[in-house]
Amino acid sequence: MPTIDFDAVKGLSETSAMEKLRTDGYNELPIQRKRNFLRIVFEVIHEPMFVLLVASGLIYFFLGDTSEGLILMSFVAFIIGITVYQEQKTERALEALRNLSSPRALVIRDGKQKRIPGREVVNGDMLILSEGDRVPADGALLFSNNISIDESLLTGESVPVRKIHVLEGMQPGKPGGDNQPFVYSGTLVVQGQGLAEVWATGAKTEMGKIGAVLQTVERGETRLKGEISRIVRTIALIGLFLCIITVVVYGLTRFNWIEGFLAGITLAMAILPEEFPVVLTIFLALGAWRISKNTVLCRQIPAV
Repeated sequence: MPTIDFDAVKGLSETSAMEKLRTDGYNELPIQRKRNFLRIVFEVIHEPMFVLLVASGLIYFFLGDTSEGLILMSFVAFIIGITVYQEQKTERALEALRNLSSPRALVIRDGKQKRIPGREVVNGDMLILSEGDRVPADGALLFSNNISIDESLLTGESVPVRKIHVLEGMQPGKPGGDNQPFVYSGTLVVQGQGLAEVWATGAKTEMGKIGAVLQTVERGETRLKGEISRIVRTIALIGLFLCIITVVVYGLTRFNWIEGFLAGITLAMAILPEEFPVVLTIFLALGAWRISKNTVLCRQIPAV
């Protein structure tokens, strides 16, 4: 293997690096738009269980039972509060982890070694990689000294792979396998030392490609959520059906349609399980809190 002579490497000039940074953008992975407070609230209020709770509270107000209506509306505020708190807490934790995942890089510019934020690495930069470094961008090894890299983040293989310096005519390949000269963003140097030239940053790296694919994945409905929606619709239809029957029978037999309407609503209220969404939300939130104690983040409460 050739000897690493860092003094002979000039690297990019600061002017050239700044120009590439303006042209290509920062070396950052694509991220989804953060969910703000209003978006989280909207996702809560359009849930069937939440609609059931609000409808029950409004019916109690209509019947003149203010105390019951206020109790249910307080549950509404409680559900919104606990859901928003839990999900915003997770969002903040994920943002903090993302900031930590952006490593600093040791580069050569204008013939001098300098350490810069990983997000400021550009194409053509010369990276000095040593044991314990997190590779900030994709590149090819110009020099290597017994260097091994853990690529499990991309390949799933727990055994580090040996790297060699790039040979003439070699084309960029995929992660995995020994005796390859290519290094990839996010992987970890576990042994040796090397000098790599960056050829892909940000969304163009192998890690960035994975992030771009993940952005196209639509969020599916959990089985629990689907079952709850089905139960709520079924109970609501049964309550509405019995309400209509009660109103019609009461009106035809006693000729008092107003009292029949009130009796029908009362029967429907007796059927609707308005406490169910409150209990379910509390238990899901407690579940999210318990698994967070074991360093597991839950971004969506229904995933518990």
